[in-house]
Amino acid sequence: MLPPKDAAQLDKAKTRIVVIRRPRKAAHGHHGGAWKVAYADFMTAMMALFIVLWLMGTDEDVKKAVSSYFTNPSGPGKLTGTAAAGLGHGIEIPKLDMKKLREKIQQALMKVPDFTRLKDHVEITITSDGLRIELLESDAGVFFEQGKPVPSGSGAELLQILARQLGELPNDILIEGHTDSKPFAGDGSYTNWELSTDRANSARRLMEANGLRPSQVTQVRGYADRQLRHAQDPENPSNRRISVIVQYITGAEEKKNAAPDAAIH
Repeated sequence: MLPPKDAAQLDKAKTRIVVIRRPRKAAHGHHGGAWKVAYADFMTAMMALFIVLWLMGTDEDVKKAVSSYFTNPSGPGKLTGTAAAGLGHGIEIPKLDMKKLREKIQQALMKVPDFTRLKDHVEITITSDGLRIELLESDAGVFFEQGKPVPSGSGAELLQILARQLGELPNDILIEGHTDSKPFAGDGSYTNWELSTDRANSARRLMEANGLRPSQVTQVRGYADRQLRHAQDPENPSNRRISVIVQYITGAEEKKNAAPDAAIH
């Protein structure tokens, strides 16, 4: 039996509470940046989706403009040209709405007395070069005397109306002459090359005398039969044509060519 003193100490030892404190380790946050890359990819994909949805709802002219940009991603500048169109400026947001310009020119041409007879020989389209106005010939000749660079009465009147309309614009103008593949009759000293060039130059002189500013015409070209409208039918008379191209305007050209009455109403 333990002495009372030792027994008291033993009881005290049994009732002692031992508290063990262990420090908590704080959880470390994720220091990687992989989530940022994933989020950026997600936002890029969403932006691409919205652009595609927007393009699906736009008209054909906007789609052609976007397509032309990706064909020439270096931006506005001189192009090498294609079989469908001549040398021209790259697409930039034009100052003038080409659709409204096309409608305005169509309304002006309606003033030609016998335009009902001519309307099937006039084609106005919006291309990557700009607004292309083409005067298409027939077997008997519509706008030029057959085999000559001399405008007919109807051709001269139509070119005069075009000159007055286009002379109000700040845009550059390009004039092209084309023929079919029939050899030009004669001794060979005058060919389709000369005829196409002379007709384009004749159109330029007439238009400059009736409202087109000389500074507007940047190029006059003759292509002979090298850019046929109907390649499968090289002797089709509509391959003989004059093309007047209203080119898209760039920022630098807008300042250089600004005209007081350039707006389309």
